[in-house]
Amino acid sequence: MDINNHIESPFTIKVSFNKLLEKYEELIHIDNDFIAASARRVLKIAENNPILREGFSKFSVFKTYEKEIEGILQDTFNPLLTHNEIKTAALPFYNFIFNPTERFKSIIEAAGDNYELEIRNMPTEQTYIIACSIVLNFCYGYSLNFKRPFFYEIPDENGVMHYYKILYNADFTEIKPKAHAPKITQEDYDELLDNFDNIDLWKEKFPPNSYEFNGFIISNMFDVTDDQSISNIKSGLIKEVKGKDNNFLDNFQEIFRSLLGLKSVKVGFSMYNKETDTFERLYGVGVNSFLLNELDTAQCSDALCDWSYNRLLNEKKYFSVSNVKKTLKTPKSSPPHIEVLDKQGIQSAIFAPIANDNGLMGILEIVSEKPKVLNSINANKLEDVMPFIESAIQRSKNEEENLIEAVIQKECTSIHSSVYWKFVEEAKSYIRAKAVSNESATFKKIAFENVYPLYGQIDVKGSSDARNSATQKDLSLQLNLVKKVLENSIQEKKLPIYEQVKFQITEYINDLNANFKVDSEHEITVYLKEEIKPIFELIAQTQSSIKYEIEDYFNKIDSDLGVIYYYRKHYDDTVKLINRNMSSLLDEKQVDAQKMYPHFFERFKTDGVEHNMYIGESITKEDSFNMLYLYNLRLWQLQVMCEMENQYYHEQHNYPMALDVASMILVFNQPLSVRFRMDEKRFDVDGTYNARYEVVKKRVDKAFIKGTEERITQKGKITIVYSQKEDEAEYVRYIKFLQSKNILSDDLEFIELEDLQGVTGLKALRVSLLYHNENDEKMFYTYDDLITTIAS
Repeated sequence: MDINNHIESPFTIKVSFNKLLEKYEELIHIDNDFIAASARRVLKIAENNPILREGFSKFSVFKTYEKEIEGILQDTFNPLLTHNEIKTAALPFYNFIFNPTERFKSIIEAAGDNYELEIRNMPTEQTYIIACSIVLNFCYGYSLNFKRPFFYEIPDENGVMHYYKILYNADFTEIKPKAHAPKITQEDYDELLDNFDNIDLWKEKFPPNSYEFNGFIISNMFDVTDDQSISNIKSGLIKEVKGKDNNFLDNFQEIFRSLLGLKSVKVGFSMYNKETDTFERLYGVGVNSFLLNELDTAQCSDALCDWSYNRLLNEKKYFSVSNVKKTLKTPKSSPPHIEVLDKQGIQSAIFAPIANDNGLMGILEIVSEKPKVLNSINANKLEDVMPFIESAIQRSKNEEENLIEAVIQKECTSIHSSVYWKFVEEAKSYIRAKAVSNESATFKKIAFENVYPLYGQIDVKGSSDARNSATQKDLSLQLNLVKKVLENSIQEKKLPIYEQVKFQITEYINDLNANFKVDSEHEITVYLKEEIKPIFELIAQTQSSIKYEIEDYFNKIDSDLGVIYYYRKHYDDTVKLINRNMSSLLDEKQVDAQKMYPHFFERFKTDGVEHNMYIGESITKEDSFNMLYLYNLRLWQLQVMCEMENQYYHEQHNYPMALDVASMILVFNQPLSVRFRMDEKRFDVDGTYNARYEVVKKRVDKAFIKGTEERITQKGKITIVYSQKEDEAEYVRYIKFLQSKNILSDDLEFIELEDLQGVTGLKALRVSLLYHNENDEKMFYTYDDLITTIAS
């Protein structure tokens, strides 16, 4: 087999010892008989075997001339050092080696029969270009620094990985262009400098097999396992570790095994919480905690003895346990950390504190199931890696704090993605100002001017009456249970106090049925907890025949609230489900709405779901706003409100209680200004004139139709409140369009509202919804669809 088969290269490779022999030809003339005689011996071998000078490319020649090659390389590969030096002769860009030292042979032998020698970080896709770079240096004198450190990764007989750095000696190589090789000009060189990854360009300048490579290279190797292990630990810790990286722990443990030269070790970690003086498990990367074992958290004083606690937490120094079994047998000694190690089958361990200037952050745990393999001697190797681990843990804690801040910001404030850019700008300005002047830096007001508001709500109809009804039923049920128990108790033991309590219970039942008030719930609940509960506990102790009735009564009581919470729970659960399901649908639809045109959006959960939207030039930060986007958003909002009602009534049978909902949209046709209120962490309208909009929002859903006692919002209908004639015309178009799509009914009403406090002249459109089956096709229509329908 030929060396040049199955490899694409600008070289045609021939192994030749000509350059080495030329050196020996010089040595025969020096004034040293011993050196000259040795040189003549080498030259004699070459003279008798001319192929070694001429060069060859067949692998079989290495076997045929093995002894002769060894003789020529005897000075280069000194036999006196063969058991010490890690050295081979080699070919460029091949994992083929020849004439290895005995030390190298033993390393490969220990790696096992299945091991294949391969340079770990040789970029195979760049091999051709690196070869071309060598030609530029050898043949054209351009000084290109393309050198990179290369390594072999070779396991020992125990499977522990060792790292060997390779240093190449190319003194005995020759590179010559063939006749057809293109000559490289300065322009070519300049072009290649900016196109390292353009393989086609390099092949154009250096066609395959256009240069001759004659000679060989010498590979000198050095065991750099300790240095590389430290580097790998540093690199591994610098990388951002994701929770899905299942290989992180395996890789990390393998690095420590190489550093310590031990295959049997495992690595664990325990986070330290200074506020509670506890150890906590680290989640996200599958790292175990051998101190905690099966616990998620533990007091440090419970996990450690006094000495180890002081050593790790106060002195911040590491310690080792070389023989767990022996330590446990020590009289009057049963440290908790030793016991927990023994339970896990661990027989030796090293515990190292990870600390910074602010104190302890965690404990690094290195353990083994074998005794004595971990001890105070090899624990010293941690000195070189602890700074990197400490830096990584500090960064991890900072990232966790940032993540917590991000979660708080997302879940507890109203900074929507559409306006986030404004907060970023102001934050940058604040940081710049603070850097210049600490005292005068202030965070400026976040405000958006000339934006159009949209408001909508889907609300539980008659929520107060429904809540009161549920409360009455719960209290009535509990009072009647109390009355029954008292009556049975009186039959057995007539005590005047029982008669008086029964009378009070009867009074509460009558008042509850005849005249339920807001404060009735509180009054009766307090009485049941403070008066009835102690009496029933006494009856249970003194009247065994009533004991089971009282136990049944207490079993019906909610353990947290101390009262029967059955009908009210149905109501509360129903409202929660309405909020959750309606909010989920609204959020889902918002994703598409933002694609139409970016706008601010927020929603609130009350006895239903309310939402605010603001759209305008100042929010988008771009010169792109057109009133068409406002019309699109209004039509989208109307359709979403219809869809939310549709979904609710379609799934109403799945709710614990049958409640009705009513939908309303408030139209405000003038742009206004909104600002972020730092104290409340939410957006609100800015200015006295704009405050009228907020007043209407808070009061309008309770408004009556003018001259009647009928609320403007009704179940099964959607109400659109407005004040201007052009708003009426716009929404009548939308309604007619959705009527043509069988989304709305044809019973459109035009309504005038009773005057609200400080607000007059409001009107409303009200129209019934057409409810669809879940299998019906649902589509959302755009303003363009509306215009097209009208035009046709």
